[in-house]
Amino acid sequence: MNSALFFHSVTLDRDKCHGCINCVKRCPTEAIRVRDGKAKIIKERCIDCGECIRICPHHAKQALFDPLSVMDEFEYKIALPAPSLYGQFNNLDDIDLILHALILMGFDEVFEVAKAAELVSDATRKYMAREDIVRPVISSACPAVLRLIRVRFPELIPNILPLHAPIEVAARLAKKAAMEKTGLPYEKIGAIFISPCPAKVTAVKMPLGTEKSHIDGVVAIREVYPKLIGLMRHVDTNKDIASAGRMGIGWGSSGGEAAAALKERYLAADGIENVIRVLEDLEDEKFYDLDFVELNACSGGCVGGVLNVENPYIAKAKLKRIRKYRPVSCNHLPDDNLEIYTWDEPVEYEPVLELDSNISVAMEKMRQMRQIEAKLYGMDCGSCGAPSCKALAEDIVRGFSNEEACIFKLRDEMKQMAAGLSRLSSFLPKASREEKDIFDVSQKEGNKQ
Repeated sequence: MNSALFFHSVTLDRDKCHGCINCVKRCPTEAIRVRDGKAKIIKERCIDCGECIRICPHHAKQALFDPLSVMDEFEYKIALPAPSLYGQFNNLDDIDLILHALILMGFDEVFEVAKAAELVSDATRKYMAREDIVRPVISSACPAVLRLIRVRFPELIPNILPLHAPIEVAARLAKKAAMEKTGLPYEKIGAIFISPCPAKVTAVKMPLGTEKSHIDGVVAIREVYPKLIGLMRHVDTNKDIASAGRMGIGWGSSGGEAAAALKERYLAADGIENVIRVLEDLEDEKFYDLDFVELNACSGGCVGGVLNVENPYIAKAKLKRIRKYRPVSCNHLPDDNLEIYTWDEPVEYEPVLELDSNISVAMEKMRQMRQIEAKLYGMDCGSCGAPSCKALAEDIVRGFSNEEACIFKLRDEMKQMAAGLSRLSSFLPKASREEKDIFDVSQKEGNKQ
C-alpha cells in the first residue's frame, strides 16, 4: 500500500525525539515504532488522534495546521469556530464577545459550528426514525474514531451515521449563503475552521464521506486564543450574532451529541482507550439495547483536543456555564431533505492491518507470527521498539525487524556465548593469565545480562 496516499497532521521532529517508547505504548493502532534510536510513524496506520502529541515528554510529535495568514488568500473570509473554543475563556457569559472579536481579527463573517451541530442533530433524529438502519448508530463526528473504525473495526462500518460532521455542514452552508450575499465566486470565499485537534485537520485535507472538503483552511485554537483575548476588550456587544443554543454548544464536550439526539438509550465514551473498549464490545455484540453511540478520541470530548489551551475538564465546566444562558436549540431543518447532510460517497474498509491481500499467504504469515511470538518472552516491554511481543513478531514476518531486537533473546545469546568461551578456555593448554582474565570477564558480563 502506498503510504503517500495518506495525509497526516501529526508529524515527528526527529531532532527532538529521544527514542523513548511512551508514544509506542500508547498508540491505539500500533502505528509507531522506534528504530535506530528514533520514533517512526507508520503513515497508513496513523489515525491522527493526537495521543502521541499529548504524552510525548520531549515534544517531538507536532500537529500541522494552517497559519492565520491563510485568511489573506480570500476576498471574503468566514470564521467557523468550534464549540470547544467557548470553553477556553474565564468568566465568559456571552459568546458574542468571542464572535465579535473574530470579526475584529479580520473575518467578514462568523458561522458557528455549534449552529451546524444543531442542524446535524436534527438530521440525526430524522435518520434514526427510519426502520431500515443498523443499530446502534455510531456517531461519525470524531474523525479519529471514524478512521479507527475504517482500519480496525470494519464490521461496524454499517453502523456509522452517514452524515457529514458539523464542520463540513457549516462550511457548505456558510459559503453558499456568502455567494448569494456577496455575488463572489466560490473560490474567492474562504471558510476557515478554528480547530481543537489535529484529526480535524486531516479530515479537511483527506476527508471521508466526500471527495473534497468545503473548508479552505484550519487554524489551531491555541493560535487564535491570545489574539482573541486582546480583541475581546474592544468589543461592542450591542449586536447579537450568536445563533446556537444549548444543544449545539453541548457538542463541544462528551455526551453533548448523544443528548441532542434525544434518545434515552445512548452511550457516550471519550478517551481513545475507552473508545477502543466500546468498539470491541460492539463488535462482539455485547450491547443489545442501545440506539446511539457517541465516541470521542480525546478525553472530555473536543475540549480535550491537543490544540486547545485550557484543561479539558475545566473547559467542560465553562461550557456548562455558558450553555445555561442560551435557549435549548435555535436551529432546525426546514424539511426532511437530508441531501446536504448525507455523505457524498461511502466510507470503505482500509485493510492497512492485513498481513497480505492473499488469504493463503496471510494465513501462513499468521502461523509464522505465532511461532515467533511463542519464542519471545511475552514481556511486552517495548524495548525492541515495538509496542508488544505480538507486534514485534508481526514486524519480523513483514521483514522490518528480527528476533535479535528482543533484549531478552540477546541476553540469552550473550550467556550462551560466554558459556562457550568459558568451556573453550578449559581446553586451551597453558593459557596466559591475560587470556584467562578475558574469559572470566566475558563470563561475568554474560551473567550480569
